Amino acid sequence: MLKKKDRYTVAVVGATGAVGNEMISILEERNFPVENLRLFASERSEGRTLDFHGSPVSVEILTNKVFAGIDIALFSAGGERSQEFAPAAARAGCVVVDNSSAWRMDPKVPLVVPEVNSHDLDRHEGIIANPNCSTIQMVVVLKPIHDAARIRRVVVTTFQSVSGTGKKAMDELLHQTQDILNFKDIKPAVYPHQIAFNCLPHIDRFMDDGYTKEEIKMVNETKKIMGDDSIKVTATTVRVPVFRGHSESINIETEKKLTANDARAVLSTAPGVLVYDAPQKNIYPLPTDAANKDDVYVGRIREDYTIDNGLNIWIAADNLRKGAALNAVQIAEELIKRV
Repeated sequence: MLKKKDRYTVAVVGATGAVGNEMISILEERNFPVENLRLFASERSEGRTLDFHGSPVSVEILTNKVFAGIDIALFSAGGERSQEFAPAAARAGCVVVDNSSAWRMDPKVPLVVPEVNSHDLDRHEGIIANPNCSTIQMVVVLKPIHDAARIRRVVVTTFQSVSGTGKKAMDELLHQTQDILNFKDIKPAVYPHQIAFNCLPHIDRFMDDGYTKEEIKMVNETKKIMGDDSIKVTATTVRVPVFRGHSESINIETEKKLTANDARAVLSTAPGVLVYDAPQKNIYPLPTDAANKDDVYVGRIREDYTIDNGLNIWIAADNLRKGAALNAVQIAEELIKRV
């Protein structure tokens, strides 16, 4: 598998997408020790170049034969491509960090948020899963609370931006907003209903029990990442007319009592967390605050007086960074520390 080197050959698969672009930027920002960057995408992107450290890098067509000599590959090309190409990459000796849902619940594949369960990287077999964006930002906040007071139950409602769906969804929000303000009719295409000036309690497909696949992802992924199946999780996921940044309202029940001040103290020293909580001064997490930032912003910390050991919190994070690209790069950083 991965060998200790001064610098590594790194691939970004799905390089021309929003998350792929973000991965390239973050590799550069964090000075990841890249000897050679390889960029892969579909045939329609052949011939494009993307900038890395001031030099153009050509986009190559993805095939099963390209992974020889690549040390780490960051995948953000969708589940079907991950299922097809990630095993080929692993067989070639490349370690894959996959951003799709394809491998997340595979018991042989670690599902990792470095601030929470970096130790799970020690058991990878060539493929590591990057969790769902809404799960990542939540577990970064849940972990220190769980360590301090043991979480029994979590009730979460998400407010997720359209960038979580992709560029076409961002364009749809922009064009619908323009059309509505110009008194024109709109025609939803990406979403089943108008997204501009609206909220859709519908992310991914509906299951037979009425929950969406996104909601089930949050339940199952949280338990796997936290390493505790006893934590009860229920979720409602909502798409909102925000371009970038997911917000979440989280109600937490713990075994041990934590006051609001206790929780602030615990979270203030937690890695990847920024306590942003002075509501009397109108200071609380907003997706606009979290945009292009690495931390998960936490505020509106208060006790839930309807139960003995309850907390209510509000969080916001950049779904393209911590919710996707940054977490993948952080996994890569942890990998090279461990070889």
